[in-house]
Amino acid sequence: MSVVIITGSGGLIGAEATRFFGARGFTVVGIDNDMRRYFFGETASTAWARGELRRTVKGYVDCEADIRDCAAIDAIFARYGKAIQAVVHTAAQPSHDWAAQEPQVDFTVNANGTMVMLEAVRKHCPDACFIHCSTNKVYGDTPNALPLVERETRWELDPAHPWAKHGIDESMPIDACTHSLFGVSKVAGDLLVQEYGRYFGMKTACFRGGCLTGPGHSGAQLHGFLSYLVKCAVTGDPYTVLGYKGKQVRDNIHSADLVNAFWHVFQSPKSGAVYNMGGSRHSNCSMLEAIALCEELTGRPMNWTYSDTNRVGDHIWWISSVERFKADYPGWNFTYDIRRILAEIHDAMAERLPRNGTAG
Repeated sequence: MSVVIITGSGGLIGAEATRFFGARGFTVVGIDNDMRRYFFGETASTAWARGELRRTVKGYVDCEADIRDCAAIDAIFARYGKAIQAVVHTAAQPSHDWAAQEPQVDFTVNANGTMVMLEAVRKHCPDACFIHCSTNKVYGDTPNALPLVERETRWELDPAHPWAKHGIDESMPIDACTHSLFGVSKVAGDLLVQEYGRYFGMKTACFRGGCLTGPGHSGAQLHGFLSYLVKCAVTGDPYTVLGYKGKQVRDNIHSADLVNAFWHVFQSPKSGAVYNMGGSRHSNCSMLEAIALCEELTGRPMNWTYSDTNRVGDHIWWISSVERFKADYPGWNFTYDIRRILAEIHDAMAERLPRNGTAG
């Protein structure tokens, strides 16, 4: 028996990884306690996704557990021991807005929870590959100091800058900037994963994600911007664009492309590896551009307004360079661009959600 443990198995990346590894014959043990519902409310619950996994993924084992609970996590790992070949750690408190409401919960989930998982691997299956979903928020607001140029629908990096061609690489510093409390808790987890790789020789990799997206996302106002934007476009619910004239840029990577990157690491792991990972120059958009695409897909105007107040620690422009990852794993590439991503999310939302009769 070959086992893969996936935390946050009901979430966007966790569920995608569960289906991926399950289809390749692994026994997938999912750890999830639907804290997303606690963070963002009933509409953000991942219970529906876990139900689908139980119905559709052969041999899937659904474990209701909190990653901060040392005894519960230790018991799960003890049950499978050295049969565990990989751990995909996606569980997290994912919103820098929400983190300010309950900093202690945010930190214990993102930092302490990651420590609990690493210790369980070190104790029970030290040869397993540990893949960690980090975030580009570890860089704080340092990206906002880049020389940006205002265009008609977006901010852009000065073409003379060395990162203009491919995006921001892993050499960007993480110090002396505003992170948000979420950024701090994720930095702590990120560094722990690196240190367990370097100090203990474990097979670890941090993926510093930009916007991770796909039709399986339970998008909410405080997290999952593209999913939530499409949701509002489909239902007619109001959407508020926060700051930067709506020209802030994000690269967006489909969950399937990200999980395929995990697979490449699993097949040839390293110790303490760090990768920026997002849509890169291949798949990105500004808020204004995303709204225009949503209106094109739905065939009607969106119900949106603008506020000058931006989110604390938010990025004006973020495009990830994936050149380091491609250099290490040249067999990997994108299969989704921004238009295909939005169309797939739209079709899933249109099927799943009712349209607000007062809209558009």
